[in-house]
Amino acid sequence: MKQLTLRLYIFLSIVSTSVFAQGSPDYNGGIKVKLDEEGKKYIRIISWAQIWGQNNSDAAPTAAKTNFNLRRARILMFAQINEKFLILTHFGLNSLKGANMSPLGKGENSQLFFHDVWGQYQLGKNHTIGAGLHYFNGISRLNNQSTLNMMTLDNNRQSWATIGLSDQFARHLGVFLKGKFGKLQYRLAVNDAVVNGLDARTPVNSGESIYGGSRLLGTKKAGKTFAGYFDYHFLEQESNFLPYKVGSYLGGKKVFNIGAGFFAHPNGSVVANSAGNLSGENVSIFAVDAFYDTPLSDDGSALTAYAVYQNNNYGKDYLFSAYGTGTMLYGHLGYVLAGDKNKTRYQPYISYGSNSYDATPNNRNLFGIGANAYFSGHNSKLTLEYKNQKFGTINQNTLTLQAMIYL
Repeated sequence: MKQLTLRLYIFLSIVSTSVFAQGSPDYNGGIKVKLDEEGKKYIRIISWAQIWGQNNSDAAPTAAKTNFNLRRARILMFAQINEKFLILTHFGLNSLKGANMSPLGKGENSQLFFHDVWGQYQLGKNHTIGAGLHYFNGISRLNNQSTLNMMTLDNNRQSWATIGLSDQFARHLGVFLKGKFGKLQYRLAVNDAVVNGLDARTPVNSGESIYGGSRLLGTKKAGKTFAGYFDYHFLEQESNFLPYKVGSYLGGKKVFNIGAGFFAHPNGSVVANSAGNLSGENVSIFAVDAFYDTPLSDDGSALTAYAVYQNNNYGKDYLFSAYGTGTMLYGHLGYVLAGDKNKTRYQPYISYGSNSYDATPNNRNLFGIGANAYFSGHNSKLTLEYKNQKFGTINQNTLTLQAMIYL
């Protein structure tokens, strides 16, 4: 009983330091519960919230153009009692607004759910194997993006290339291997595909592909996905302790990485012939990208730049939601203005993406311009962003103000 009381006291009172935040003069690692004097046994807890106020030009005639959105509310915990193994648990909710709230908090969008739950084991010094509901994704840096430290308001939507199609909210259930060989980092995974994905359409005779192989052909034929991402770190080494890629270091590191990745789902899509007979089509996605983040001088100014080319093959003439068979080019650029690192810092940025689809001659083009005001690095910031999306007859303008805090 005394030992339990002591551990509860430790849990509620100890805050220790570790380097986890980006660019914050105040945040020293947040809550890390030491279970031994050396800190090798511990529980780490992170909590964050992102709240949006948004004006949308495409609002329905009877709907208000301005609304509020609890974009993310999350808690992440991981623990080690031995350097050889770790368990991580991550839960929360997303995009809660007036249109999908439940009067008693029992609706689908009001419910907390697990984003990640995995365990991992160390294989020597530089390699790790693990399994569970995980975020060790392939394809690109942005398909592995952390939501704690994005430079833009949100991630590029098309970069989360399988969200809800083969996975649960950008997470797959399976086994992964990650590590590094010198300056080359890697992550590989074999996973189960979700059966009841978002693309619940019925194949049309001699029509376009439907991402529903697991549902329509069975998991024996279309149940597994394969993914990998490799990046070479020319300058400072980034941590690969967790899978979440940093969006901007605000000049806290000098990083230049070039990466390449893939995702493959044999028979992931289904197409029907003129007689209505179904056959599988392989889903394959690959990308190459580059990330650069550096301080520019001792005055606090810094640069963040990212670019990616992605080739998407979801099957014949596939087009659903934000996704389609074709290619994507995307990039963003941000500049931290000179200033005292212990005071509010400002970072204007721009972003641009162009998506081409085999199914239509129309490209989906997105342009964003915005600015971050960092009160304490990414731990306390405001983001204001204007975004324009053009796709066929769509010409959507959105202005969003985000308040974010994480501890």
